[in-house]
Amino acid sequence: MQVGVFAKTFPGSEPTGVLAAVRDAGFAVTQFNLACAGMPSMPDEVPDAAIDAISAAAKATGINLVALSGTYNMAHPDSRMRQDGLRRLAVVIETAARLSIPLVTLCTGTRNTEDQWAYHPNNADPSAWADMARAMEGALRLAERHGVDLGIEPEQANIVASARDAIRLIAEMSSKRLRIVLDPANLFEQANADEARTTVAEAVERTAGHVALTHAKDRFADGRFATAGQGVVDFADFIAQLKATGFDGPMVTHGLSAEEAPGVARFLKGLA
Repeated sequence: MQVGVFAKTFPGSEPTGVLAAVRDAGFAVTQFNLACAGMPSMPDEVPDAAIDAISAAAKATGINLVALSGTYNMAHPDSRMRQDGLRRLAVVIETAARLSIPLVTLCTGTRNTEDQWAYHPNNADPSAWADMARAMEGALRLAERHGVDLGIEPEQANIVASARDAIRLIAEMSSKRLRIVLDPANLFEQANADEARTTVAEAVERTAGHVALTHAKDRFADGRFATAGQGVVDFADFIAQLKATGFDGPMVTHGLSAEEAPGVARFLKGLA
């Protein structure tokens, strides 16, 4: 299992500098964000020069780009916002294909118009799922055209809030291009160590065979997010459970400072 980190963990908008920081912190792979190349995360276009710069940086540093962030609010109540997000996602998917990045990560969204990661009570309305599903169908058409997989991440505040929801959506979409990004800290809110371990193990079992990428973020028992290894998530058990299902893909940490990164790299590599 390769251990990586979000490229945005490190400051800078020049790919070689950012990926050198990823390497120097002890990571082998990264989830890239186009902000690390001086563009918006979801740009209107990606110039050829930017593609060349990112590719050259990956080659020079030896860092493997395992995913590219392509998040927008796929359940925004305004259809014009969803359409604009899909238009920009098309740019990100094409960019991933040009860079041979196998996975674009998504956000299944929320009815919250201010923050795509924030809960809204209308998320439970069937219309929210329907809007998100229509957006996903469009995204999958793009992914299939370019030969790129899409990763949905169960998040408590989003439409796909659980492992069960993720499997439901995969079944509805009937596309091998739709995969799961599994972050143990997003599977629960408040829990003690035993409760968290049970919840995470159940999610790993339910999603077996569908996980393309794992994230390594943690939570304290009171619900606050934490750096991997500092909260109630049992990462040794999480990794063991993943291996038992046959998963051998990348594990990418985030929600940490650049200063914390080397220590987290050592921690995760010691388990992986």
